[in-house]
Amino acid sequence: MTASLLGGCAAREESAAKLRVLIVDGQNNHTVWPKSTMMMKAYFEQSGRFEVDIARTQFTWQGAKWAPHYPLQDGRTYEDLPEPKEDPDYAPDFANYDVVVSNFGWRAADWPAGTRDALEKFVAGGGGFVTVHAANNSFPNWPAYNRMIGLGGWGGRTEKDGPYVYYDNEGKLVRDDTPGRGGAHGPEHQFMIEIRQPDHPITRGMPTRWLHTQDECYDRLRGPAEEMTILATAYSSPEYKGTDRHEPALMTIDFEKGRIFHTILGHEDYSFEGVGFIVTLLRGTEWAATGEVTIPIPEDFPTETEAKRRPFP
Repeated sequence: MTASLLGGCAAREESAAKLRVLIVDGQNNHTVWPKSTMMMKAYFEQSGRFEVDIARTQFTWQGAKWAPHYPLQDGRTYEDLPEPKEDPDYAPDFANYDVVVSNFGWRAADWPAGTRDALEKFVAGGGGFVTVHAANNSFPNWPAYNRMIGLGGWGGRTEKDGPYVYYDNEGKLVRDDTPGRGGAHGPEHQFMIEIRQPDHPITRGMPTRWLHTQDECYDRLRGPAEEMTILATAYSSPEYKGTDRHEPALMTIDFEKGRIFHTILGHEDYSFEGVGFIVTLLRGTEWAATGEVTIPIPEDFPTETEAKRRPFP
């Protein structure tokens, strides 16, 4: 296999079994992606609960910080950039791991058919999968992937792919079949996360409402939304070109015997530094791998009035 595998493991408590994590990456429209992969690897290893490998596509691709219709610094737009190139040899051995974490993004080239089938088989057979931020933009034409992530955006997603799903301002869960694009966000800002399932292992013990650090607040995601539980929502404020509704921020999805954790958080390095992002990533990944959570909620977890960050070295 020509995909590069970057390995590493960290010291851990002797009493805790180490979970095997594979981060998959290589093509993402966010310029932060190589660094964000290493940030996640460090967080996993520093927790003492995980050992981590990275499977990177042979042909990497990186976009820019701008939205698709905005000009790049040289006057081009995303549509002017070369198409990401498919890596015909990309074939990570998912079966060697407990959980796979995707740091792919918008416009990622399709994986080979055998690799798609292998991920489907891995998750359906009981493996864990975690999708981070722009990974829900990826692979719009892969039906099983859309089922695994529950909701997605961009890539031509519309009502054909499933409903919008959100909580209205009266606290009602809505599945909305209104025609329209899938995926949007306004300018980056701090926004409020509201826990909707306080008894779930991932969110148990968290404040009901906590302020997340500067990030993109995804809204208008749509998809099959089958076997999906919304753990937490983010208020999409009209002040930031939002929907004035509470959009899914943290989700779990059941895919046959497998468990998926889906987070919309993680746009830039300062977003990955958010304690709320770090803790939900660690707890969500542990749950996806095992169905249980042992990683504690730290004292520096954000509150309703104060977002918290841990500067990354």
